[in-house]
Amino acid sequence: MRGKRILVYALCVAAAVVVIALILHRSRSPKDIAEEHTAHAVSVVAAVRGPIARQLVLAGIFQPFQEIDVHGKVSGYVQHIYVDIGDRVHQGQTLAILEVPELDAQVEGAQAGVARSQDEIARMQREVSRDEAIYAAAHANYERLKQASDQQPGLIAAQELDDALAKDRSAAAQVDAAKSAVSAAQGQLGVAKADKMRVSSMVQYATISAPFTGVVTMRYADTGSLVPAGTSESNAQAVVRLAQSDVLRLRMPVPEEDVPFVHEGSQVMVRIQATGARFPGKVVRFTRDVSTATRTMLTEVDVPNPSLTLAPGMYAEVAFNLEQKSDAVIVPTAAIVQGDQPSVLLVNASNLVERRAVSLGISGANRQEILSGIAPGDQVIVGGLASVRPGDRVQPRPVSADMVEYHDTDAKEAK
Repeated sequence: MRGKRILVYALCVAAAVVVIALILHRSRSPKDIAEEHTAHAVSVVAAVRGPIARQLVLAGIFQPFQEIDVHGKVSGYVQHIYVDIGDRVHQGQTLAILEVPELDAQVEGAQAGVARSQDEIARMQREVSRDEAIYAAAHANYERLKQASDQQPGLIAAQELDDALAKDRSAAAQVDAAKSAVSAAQGQLGVAKADKMRVSSMVQYATISAPFTGVVTMRYADTGSLVPAGTSESNAQAVVRLAQSDVLRLRMPVPEEDVPFVHEGSQVMVRIQATGARFPGKVVRFTRDVSTATRTMLTEVDVPNPSLTLAPGMYAEVAFNLEQKSDAVIVPTAAIVQGDQPSVLLVNASNLVERRAVSLGISGANRQEILSGIAPGDQVIVGGLASVRPGDRVQPRPVSADMVEYHDTDAKEAK
């Protein structure tokens, strides 16, 4: 019985709703009904205040921080090679050893030259000692004769005294000559030692070591290969190629008009195209020179790569924030109608379309700053711009600004 009452009550409510709807429909004018049917829906977004930045997105390529071909300073056969492509090596680590038999003979010859010079110096020093003894005897003899002649004039014949003086001076000159010969021999010893050092250095060049910590990216020689000396560009052959990849240079060309906005320390956002990974970075260096061929300036960002996850040659997108504001009036880029005077189409309180001329500020990613012409909260049209005209009645349908895609054809056709 109770269920029947509820059913009767529900039927009465439904009948009342139908009656009210019929009354409201009959009370509307035919013009209102026609306008409702002719007005079509448009997507609108409210202008808001918020942060915006003008970004410059460039394609960059990773390169090793430094990369060289490692040559031998001397020509020789590869006796041992200890590395292959992909090997990580440390600074000073031996990469290969060359066999250079003629260098061993040169080292022995240089050592013999040093020993000969040392023996010659020892012999001449003994001659100096002998000549000094002869000089001492001659000088003493002359002094005795001179003293006796002075005490008793005429006791010593003048000829004998002159002979003693001549022997004294001759012995002194002989000592000076012997000392000069020792000095010359010591100079020759210096030359012999320098030659020995030169040849020994060449022997050290037969051991090829890593000049810095890095990765072997190419191997050009095998055991037994003849490697020419790396002093001739026309005949040079490297043993390996070595790249420092624990830090990579990310290089990108900055267009001429954006050069004034690039500074050392400028913050960037890097996106790896192959993996989709993102991380922040900063500008470390740039050429400070605009290429006349490309009208761009080469700019570099250093990217730490201790685990070698990134490989040289990979591409990345680098986003620069050139200009930014924290409190700007923002609308989607799709709302801007380009022309002699930029404008937007907005829907007023009466659901009529209005055209408003606007002044543009910073252009961001799918967002545009409006300096004047509209206020926060105004409903701007972002879809179907080509199908509406100022004065048209429309049905606004709010959409999220994040879901708006820019349709260039709509913007062009609405001009």
